[in-house]
Amino acid sequence: MTTSRRNFLRLTAGSAAIAAGLSACGTSGPKSSGSSSGAAATGSGATYWFLTGQPQQTIREGQVKRFNDANPDTKIKTTEFQNDAFKQKIKTAIGAGQGPTLIWGWGGGGLKAYVEAGQVEDLTDWLNKDQAALKSSIFPSAFTAATVNGKIYAVPGETVTPIVLFYDKRAFEKIGAEPPKSWQDIMSLVPRFNENGIAPFSLGGQSRWTNMMWLEFLFDRIGGAEVFQNIFDGKKDGWSDPSALKALEEMQNLIKANGFIKGFSSITADSNADQALLYTGKAAMMLHGAWTYGGMKASGKDFVTGGHLGYMNFPPYEGGKGDPSDTVGNPGQYMSISSKASQADKDIAKKFIANNTLDDATVDAWVKSGSIPVVKSAKDKLSSITDPNDAAWLKFVYDTAANAKNFAQSWDQALSPAAAETLLDNIAKLFQLSISPQQFADSMNGVIGK
Repeated sequence: MTTSRRNFLRLTAGSAAIAAGLSACGTSGPKSSGSSSGAAATGSGATYWFLTGQPQQTIREGQVKRFNDANPDTKIKTTEFQNDAFKQKIKTAIGAGQGPTLIWGWGGGGLKAYVEAGQVEDLTDWLNKDQAALKSSIFPSAFTAATVNGKIYAVPGETVTPIVLFYDKRAFEKIGAEPPKSWQDIMSLVPRFNENGIAPFSLGGQSRWTNMMWLEFLFDRIGGAEVFQNIFDGKKDGWSDPSALKALEEMQNLIKANGFIKGFSSITADSNADQALLYTGKAAMMLHGAWTYGGMKASGKDFVTGGHLGYMNFPPYEGGKGDPSDTVGNPGQYMSISSKASQADKDIAKKFIANNTLDDATVDAWVKSGSIPVVKSAKDKLSSITDPNDAAWLKFVYDTAANAKNFAQSWDQALSPAAAETLLDNIAKLFQLSISPQQFADSMNGVIGK
């Protein structure tokens, strides 16, 4: 099976040592927990719904088992769903006031909708006062997607997956150049690669979200994290910010300069064709999710094992306002507590979050699965990775996430489903040069807050 972004959003990504886990599919669901993962005790209504799919499912089940073994009188009952079934069921159940006590999710736009409907607990004071140690153990940048109107409504957990600028070291050796240190370097490299018969960038443009990653970084590097934050917060005409228009213009400049492989709008990411263009030497660079590392190692022959793969955070824009440490992608997964639950069940949920979702056994399990969990202590576990390529890669992912001043969530997860679909539609048109930056901004301003 191929490693698609759908699997990325459902599961987690990591090193090629668990390439099978990178593309694992969920089992049929829903499935309620039995005694092994903790059936609800008499008098306890605490419930937890989460996703199937290995190795994530086993790690989540292990968390619940440890909690239930330690708390036999307050057990948590779990129900497991495949991705699509979960999304449909959780939305309906929460809307009807019948959702689980513990709400697993992706933060961002979905969480904001829950907050606006009064369906999840405000966890700000609990985290700041009672769980200050837990809060300080988590990458600070992960809280952005857990925060709505300055208050925290979810606890970050599980793993981080940034978007990375990958490159083929052999391509740079061929033209006698160094990897780009700025956006301006990128633009100057484009004609040099084209003159040598190498596409500057691979891109699976038919999968519209791959184009989105470019805009996420350009908005940040040119205008800073606040440009998209204003849009997320519902600021009127936020897409018309001068820095946003500049980013859209620069994006089209790269396209017009033949920065992407010919026919990119007909290439799909779900088939991994964009990855193949990089590791076969047809393209010099690729902006993509960290989850692609496993696929490139598994399918690229000696591309990874031979030391030909390079990677870096997206370079700064000269004169831009963005912090060069900022990244985008998946800053974690998130756990909220239903405001409709009884106080007793809310207390059980808080105890579980505090003691079992980022405990030492969980951090160990995520690292062994080839992923970087969203906690600072993960760094101490990396010595257990024996493959030097995987160890270097995971250290890079850790450093990128841990050092990011801002870790922006993918826009189609941060925005509402309706706004996200309009966004992807307009991004496709922008990359096809069928609309101007101003037309893009005008269209997107129309769905702010919707």
